[in-house]
Amino acid sequence: MMHMTFYWSRQVTLLFSSWRTDSWPSYALTLLACVLASVFYQYLEHVRYRVRRSGKPAGEPLLSQPNRAAGKWSAKKIVDGLLFGLSSGLGYLLMLAVMSFNGGVFLAIVLGLTIGFLWLSKDEDEIAGVNSSCACA
Repeated sequence: MMHMTFYWSRQVTLLFSSWRTDSWPSYALTLLACVLASVFYQYLEHVRYRVRRSGKPAGEPLLSQPNRAAGKWSAKKIVDGLLFGLSSGLGYLLMLAVMSFNGGVFLAIVLGLTIGFLWLSKDEDEIAGVNSSCACA
């Protein structure tokens, strides 16, 4: 049965008809998989950000003039494209998992995204050259 509102149950079908939970252990493993997939999504976004930032001084804006001498198909651009595709695919799968409308799945995904953000956000601040608590200085 497809739910159209949030519901709280250990019985959920997630992404594939073969991925069904019918017991608390299988539901707990599913929620753990959702948390880990969300943290991995944040990690991919972080790696992609680092790839795009590589080679630029800390104070230089991300959207500065592109290096036209690097060519259309530089290794950096190919890696960035592959990371974008992988990140987008995982993001859409997470969105479809949320669309199961199971409250536990929703909370697990939000928790994983939050953990990933908190884990990796300090590194992004250091890369961007923000070492103080106020970025206005």
